[in-house]
This record gives sequence, C-alpha cells and structure tokens, in this order.
Amino acid sequence: MAEASVTDGGTAPGGGGDRHGLRSGPGRLLVTLYAVFTVGAASRSLYQLSTRFDEAPLAYLLSAGAALVYALITVVLVRGGERARRLGVAACAVELAGVLVVGTWTVVDPSAFPDSTVWSTYGMGYLFLPLVLPVVGLFWLGRGGDRPPAAHR
Repeated sequence: MAEASVTDGGTAPGGGGDRHGLRSGPGRLLVTLYAVFTVGAASRSLYQLSTRFDEAPLAYLLSAGAALVYALITVVLVRGGERARRLGVAACAVELAGVLVVGTWTVVDPSAFPDSTVWSTYGMGYLFLPLVLPVVGLFWLGRGGDRPPAAHR
C-alpha cells in the first residue's frame, strides 16, 4: 500500500517514471527556462514587494503570482509522470491566460500599471518569452500523452 502513493507521482514501478519524456531533449530546455524565470520573477517581485509595494502593488503581486506559476511548471516538468503532466497542462494554460489578460490590460490601460510586470505587454521586457513559453509548454506536455511509453525511452 505504501508504494501506491509513490506510483501516482510516476517514480515507482507501475507509475510510469518519466514515461512521457518530459525531462528529456527539449524538455530540459523548458525546465531550464522555467527555472530561470522562477528565480528572476521571484527575486524581482520579492524585492519590489518589500521595498516599493506602495508604488505598484498590483504589478508586483502579479509578478509574484507569475513566479509561483513558473515554479509549479518547473516542478511538474522535473517530476514527470501522468499526474504531473496534467497539472503542467493546467498551469501552462493559466500562465498563457495570465499573459494574454495582463498583456492586453497593459496595452489598453497602461495607467493601471505604474510599473511593469513579467507579463506586461505580453512579456515584451523579457523578449516575449512569457508569451512563447506556455505555448511551447502546452505543446510539449500535450505531445507526451500521444505516444506509447516505449517511444520515449
């Protein structure tokens, strides 16, 4: 019975391990980029929240939220397995929605954001990677479910 809780994460026999190849090939690049974005967004938002919160609280809180989403995606990409893949798809969808909503909001009403967020203007300050990453992440995570496990070894 104790092993049943481990198999859900995909690390024990029957759990599939990295059966979708989420950590191999281009998946490694995604893990690296999401890890870098996690550290960057988290450190930036923590500094801004602790030193300049009153200047642009919404922007700084949105950047902190982005950091949490990036961290979650990093963890699920590293963890692998079917449950992690499903959670990763949901997190990438939330990230993409956030980039689109915040990006559009900052274009339509720039005065609402006295300072930029990670997702401002669709991530323009970050070479539009915040817009591209969730699309690539959704593609990568989605393709993992289409192949039989043997095709990923």
